Amino acid sequence: MNGEKQHALLSASGAHRWLNCTPSARLEREFDDNSGEAAAEGTAAHALAEHKLRRALKMRSKKPVSKYDSDEMDSYTDGYVEFVLELIEQAKQTCPDPKVLIEQRLDFSKYVPDGFGTGDCVIIADGTLHIVDYKHGQGVLVEAEDNPQMKLYALGALELFDNIYDIDTVSMTIYQPRRENISTHKVNKDSLYQWAEDTLKHTAEKAFKGEGEYVPGEYCQFCRAAVKCRARAEEKLSLARFEFALPPLLTDGEIEEILSKLDDLTAWANDIKAYALEAAVSYGKEWSGFKLVEGRSNRKYANEDAVAEAAKAAGYRDIYRQSLITITEMERLMGKAKFQEILGAFIERPPGKPTLVPLSDKRPAINASSAKIDFMEE
Repeated sequence: MNGEKQHALLSASGAHRWLNCTPSARLEREFDDNSGEAAAEGTAAHALAEHKLRRALKMRSKKPVSKYDSDEMDSYTDGYVEFVLELIEQAKQTCPDPKVLIEQRLDFSKYVPDGFGTGDCVIIADGTLHIVDYKHGQGVLVEAEDNPQMKLYALGALELFDNIYDIDTVSMTIYQPRRENISTHKVNKDSLYQWAEDTLKHTAEKAFKGEGEYVPGEYCQFCRAAVKCRARAEEKLSLARFEFALPPLLTDGEIEEILSKLDDLTAWANDIKAYALEAAVSYGKEWSGFKLVEGRSNRKYANEDAVAEAAKAAGYRDIYRQSLITITEMERLMGKAKFQEILGAFIERPPGKPTLVPLSDKRPAINASSAKIDFMEE
C-alpha cells in the first residue's frame, strides 16, 4: 500500500525524512532497497486488508495468498475493516452519498515535485474527509498528529474532491493493531493548505534538487543511506566524549542526554554490523581484523513424521505435548462477543516489566515504588 516508494522521489511515506533532511531523498537513490521480511509481511497484510474491505463493500476482489498468512493477521485485518465500516456509517449521518476509495492514487504534485502516494482508505463526505492508513509494523509507534505522510495524502484527496464536496475538516487516522494503536488527528482544511503553501512547497523544492544540510534524527532508521551517512555517524559518535564512563561518574544531565540518543545509537550500530556482514557474504568483502565464521545453530528434526514412527517402533509412546491454542486464535474461533462471554473472566493481562521511555510516550507513568517491586520480582 505504499506503491509510491517505487517511483516517487519525494514519497509520502518518506516525507518525515525528506522534510527534515532535504538531501536524503537524492542520496537514497544510490542505495538498494533492502527493506526485508518485515516490509514483505506488511505488504501481505495490506493486500489482505484491501481484499477484505472490498468484499465488505460488495466490490469484486480475489483473496491474496502469501506465506505470511496467519490467524493473527486475519484478526488484525478484520479489526481494520470493522473500523473503516464504522467511519463510513458516521459519514452517512452528515452526507447521504459518501465516497469510499481503496488503494487510491493521490497526487500532491501541486506542492511536491512529481509527488504522489497511495491512500489505503479515503472516505469523502460533506463536512469531514477521512484518511485511514493501515500500519502492520510493531517496531515504531506511529502517531497521526502532525504526520506529514497523512497530510500529503489529505492534500492529494482534497485536490480531487474539494470542489465536489463541502469539506471543512480533515480527519487522519493511523490504524496500527500490533501496537494497539488507533491514532486520529483532525485539522481544519484551511490550516492544511496554509502548511502546504508556507512550509511544504519550499522544503520539497530543496529536497527534489538534493539541496540543504544533512540533519540526523529518529527518521534515519528507515533511510537506505543511513548506514553510510557521515552526518549520522558523527552525531552518534559525539557520545564518545563521555569516554564510556560508568554511570556514577556522569551527571544527571549527561545521563539524560545519553538516554535520549541510546536507542538510535544501538540501531545505528546494528545497521553497521548488518551492512558489513552483507558485504562480506554477498560480495566477498574482507574487513581488516574480522573474518566470516559459521554461527551457532540448534538441532532440529529433519523429518518429524519419520522421527515419530521410529520412536513409536522403539516402544516410546509419550512423545507429544498438548496445549491450548493462543488467545488470538481462541477469540477468532469463538468471535469477540462469545469469547468475552465464555472466557472473559479467565483472561488476565499481567503488568509489563518497567520500562524507561521518553515523556512523549502516551502510556501513563507508574509509581516508582511499585515499579521497584515489580523489577525485583523479575
